[in-house]
Amino acid sequence: MIESDQKSSFFRHSGWLMIANIAGGLLNYGMHFLQKGVPEKVREQEYGIFGVFLSVAMVIPTMSLQMVMAHQTALALATNRERELRRLIRRLTFGAFAVWALAAVIVLLFQNQILVRWGINNPAGLWITLIAVLFSIWMPMFWGILQGQQNFFPLGWSMILNGAGRLFLGLVVVLALAHQGAKVLGSYAAGMMVGVASGMALASALAVWHGRSLWHGPSAPFAWRVLAAEAIPPLLGLAAFQFLFTADQMFVKVYFPDNAGRYFSAGTMSRALIWLVGPLASVMFPRLVHSAAKAEKTNLMNVVLAGTAILAIVGSAGLIVVGPFIVPLIYQPDFVPIVKQVLPWYAAAMIPLAVANVLLSNLLAKSSFKIVVPLCVLAVGYGWALTRFHKSEVMILQTLGVANLILLSICAAFTWAGKAKVPNLDSQVPAT
Repeated sequence: MIESDQKSSFFRHSGWLMIANIAGGLLNYGMHFLQKGVPEKVREQEYGIFGVFLSVAMVIPTMSLQMVMAHQTALALATNRERELRRLIRRLTFGAFAVWALAAVIVLLFQNQILVRWGINNPAGLWITLIAVLFSIWMPMFWGILQGQQNFFPLGWSMILNGAGRLFLGLVVVLALAHQGAKVLGSYAAGMMVGVASGMALASALAVWHGRSLWHGPSAPFAWRVLAAEAIPPLLGLAAFQFLFTADQMFVKVYFPDNAGRYFSAGTMSRALIWLVGPLASVMFPRLVHSAAKAEKTNLMNVVLAGTAILAIVGSAGLIVVGPFIVPLIYQPDFVPIVKQVLPWYAAAMIPLAVANVLLSNLLAKSSFKIVVPLCVLAVGYGWALTRFHKSEVMILQTLGVANLILLSICAAFTWAGKAKVPNLDSQVPAT
């Protein structure tokens, strides 16, 4: 059971991460308003180029990286093997850099072909995007370390700093370019990407500093095979979950390019539900890992599940009711019809996804990895379905809703079909 002081701590940390998630999300969304500082005659082109650069930087499976590192950190602390964890963090940090450097060299070798294909004259945006990609790998890794350490206060500030750095530094560069009258196509997009890369760099630096006790100091070898056995399954499972969370936007961009911006706008409002309830699972995850490692019983998952379901349902209903009145106040007139049409479907589709996130986090925290294969099969089936059922934006969202309901059913079946297996401490190392 959860003691009263543990409940207080849990809801205090969850509340703080909710505030940080929403604040950081709003600041990140503010990046899209930087186009207002771009000269009108090139605004649409520059914003399109920025969208391409941003998509490249965001393609990294950040959710998977963060949760895997949170799992490794929480388990290492629960089993008093911090030295092995330090070696793991250092190897992964430098390994990620090596892979990134190799990929960056390949991109730069084919730079001219890439720029011609994207219709860009200024290569600076591509270079800055490569830097953003590096931090998009490092940042979730060190966020996961803070999460596994249950060091939620600096984690929240790092999320806020990521958004604030993006917005304000990007604004400074865009206004400076406008003042100088920059004319090379892609210059303003590059300026906005300076904001993105700077925000990630600042957030990463803050996370690295507050997690220094777990990567700085004496280290010890760890078992790579055990790491693979314990890290790869949750990485695949969370990647499948993230695909269900994001793939619809990629398919809309292909099948409905003219309405993609309008669809994304409705998606931003609906995904705010995940910003609202996601921190409950984020705070729960390392605590469940710790409890499982020590064979302690807790009803934390039931509390989080109930809270997430209530918040998701109430939030979705509120968005469906209030959304039609808010949309005309936020978006341009030509955005309103599409946003109003897809918003109810989008908001409803987020409910089973949010609840499934809690169940999935609970299973992975207890090293119950049998669910991974069904999740990967579901992700593949969902991708195939989107190639067949896309007559309208609403049909794509209906397909998403069905996939999320199947996801929830799978997670529920594995959760209540039997008790999750408690890890064998004799075979565990911090890299597990």
